[in-house]
Amino acid sequence: MRVGVTLVVAALLAATPANAAVLYSITDLGTLGGTSSSASGINASGWVTGSSNLVGDTISHAFLYDGSKMKDLGALGSGESAGSAINNSGQVTGRSNSGDGKTEAFLYDGTKMAGLGTLGGSYSNGIGINDSGEVTGTSNIAGDNTEHAFLYDGTKMTDLNPLGGFASVGNGINASGQVTGGTTYSAGQRAFLFDGASTIDIGTLGGDFYTEGFAINASGQITGTSNIGTFDASGFPLYHAFLFDGSKMIDLGTLEGKTDSVGLAINDLGQIVGYSLPGSSQFFDAHAFIYDGTGIVDLNDLIDSQEGWLLNIGRGINDRGQIVGEGTRDGFHIRAFLLTPIPTGAVPEPAAWVMMIAGFGLTGVAMCRHNEGAVKLA
Repeated sequence: MRVGVTLVVAALLAATPANAAVLYSITDLGTLGGTSSSASGINASGWVTGSSNLVGDTISHAFLYDGSKMKDLGALGSGESAGSAINNSGQVTGRSNSGDGKTEAFLYDGTKMAGLGTLGGSYSNGIGINDSGEVTGTSNIAGDNTEHAFLYDGTKMTDLNPLGGFASVGNGINASGQVTGGTTYSAGQRAFLFDGASTIDIGTLGGDFYTEGFAINASGQITGTSNIGTFDASGFPLYHAFLFDGSKMIDLGTLEGKTDSVGLAINDLGQIVGYSLPGSSQFFDAHAFIYDGTGIVDLNDLIDSQEGWLLNIGRGINDRGQIVGEGTRDGFHIRAFLLTPIPTGAVPEPAAWVMMIAGFGLTGVAMCRHNEGAVKLA
């Protein structure tokens, strides 16, 4: 993407000082023939997985984007599939209809999709994967009466059910096999950290109704969301994204004008992406954010507004700072996006631009506002 002079000036002037030189080019990853797609995970090479509608928009399949094109990963049966996470070897996990009303977690190894089974019920979903091919997620147990977090070690699926709740989910797993997710009790849900031998409750941001860990990096840092113990004017609890640093949970706050936030992914540098919205159910006005260690920034302020995007949800980030997620384009298409940082050296500092503007005799800059579209969480 080529960035014009006036656009760069406007973006730099609008950005916070700490992020003045951070801008992204944006790539529409396309679809598998339908009109909508969503990206959920990215690896170190910039390969992406997620799901996309097929022609006719009646069903969706998991995809693998290799940097140039989107590949249909198919399904275990004749129905739908969705990719959740990808490791640095290009292995993908997710879920797929496998027939007879059964939905099963899968592992795609680069050539084929294989089912991972269940914990005895008719449903499982692979949500996180590490570079060893270990998978975590959730599965119904026998009788389909509840779901438990699982760990798949390459040969078998083990029931984790951390903290002894009646239901649980595993969302993220790192290279050491540490798992984070949420465990449900009669009074609510708590985020956990499983280290392979024991499980701890990582705490809350002040509330006790709901917390959940969504991702964990190599250092054991976790991001997710927690209610903060206060409520909005309608009586709904407020939720904030957090960073768990190994000993305490840090409140990341929300974007300006928003009341809630969720952290969905964290890289090994501690950068976090997710979304912030004005109310827990108002996904149509969700904005994707990045947390860089000091505060959360709206990703929509760091891209070319003339591209026609509203970035709704950031779902994945690698150590190169590339970000994937979903947004609405031109007001109505829900599409998977890939953000790539523009090298700092490619963008002059604000002072240099001011001098250039003075030399050209320019008197002002303007930016177009985004047309906001509706988005539905996958």
